[in-house]
Amino acid sequence: MLQTVAVPLIGNACHVFMNGFNRVQVYGLEKLHDALLNRPKNKPLVTVSNHVASVDDPFVIASLLPPKFLLDARNLRWTLCATDRCFKNPVTSAFSRSVKVLPISRGEGIYQQGMDIAISKLNNGGWVHIFPEGSRSRDGGKTMGSAKRGIGRLILDADTLPMVVPFVHTGMQDIMPVGASVPRIGKTVTVIIGDPIHFNDILSTEGAQHVSRKHLYDAVSSRIGQRLYDLKAQVDRVYIEQQSMMSHNAKTPSDRAAEIFHRVDWDSFGMGAQFSEESSPSSKPIGQSDDRIVRSPKRRVSPEGGVSLKIKKLMDSTEMMGFAARGLLMNEYKSRVESANVGRPLKAWREYFMNRGL
Repeated sequence: MLQTVAVPLIGNACHVFMNGFNRVQVYGLEKLHDALLNRPKNKPLVTVSNHVASVDDPFVIASLLPPKFLLDARNLRWTLCATDRCFKNPVTSAFSRSVKVLPISRGEGIYQQGMDIAISKLNNGGWVHIFPEGSRSRDGGKTMGSAKRGIGRLILDADTLPMVVPFVHTGMQDIMPVGASVPRIGKTVTVIIGDPIHFNDILSTEGAQHVSRKHLYDAVSSRIGQRLYDLKAQVDRVYIEQQSMMSHNAKTPSDRAAEIFHRVDWDSFGMGAQFSEESSPSSKPIGQSDDRIVRSPKRRVSPEGGVSLKIKKLMDSTEMMGFAARGLLMNEYKSRVESANVGRPLKAWREYFMNRGL
């Protein structure tokens, strides 16, 4: 009963935090869709990913799923966590078990109770998510460790060969940096989901060449590790391109403030006539020539400058900062809304369900 309540509650809270207070950009989300919704009945699923922050699971997992899917605890993953982290006392143990976390002891090898329970979940057609590295990155996700032998046993010892879907993400190091105790907001997480990984060729060598089981475990883990390395190279390139575009399109505060001033409907404030005197050539007194402007180019004021000068005359510095702040916030909100329409998980899931008449 606790699991039925805790998993949807925490899952939806994490989904709102990631997609509401942060931004999640996903590539290849349809591959996860198919694995979750269209795999054959009783076909187990294993998802594997890099491990950047202590809250990768549940934050990243929940961000990729729609609230509708998160409402049923039976739909959601099982995962493994070290006993010295998630099962330190009765309270953390009860909580971890209520959110479908299985205990695994460091240093006890791949043949231990936690691994056996995870395999039993797969034998029932369940979904298990695992971090093949075994522990999270210590350098903020810059590097990724090798895949451990345990993932090989998890896949090969299941009664039915699981579907294995890899994904790699970056950005969680900004939401939950190493040593931080509270997650941050206003960050961007980029996720790339890869094609399912197949192991039929590895399985075919077991009987033909009398390869030991441990060598097969290593072959499976090596293939998974290589696929994750490839996806990490892709997500790093995407991240660098995004940072480059952001820096290229970045504007100084004065430039952005000037744009705000020129977009304001000053007539609605009763100040349109004040600015038209500076910006309109026809507003000059009759008979006044442009000779003085030509003779003194350094004193010439552009229409834009005239507007800004008039603002300074009519408003004190506090009011000006208020206008600039409101404009900057609106521009920032607009740019985030426009960019959020690309690669958002909730939108992709909604279109997926609508296309299928669900």
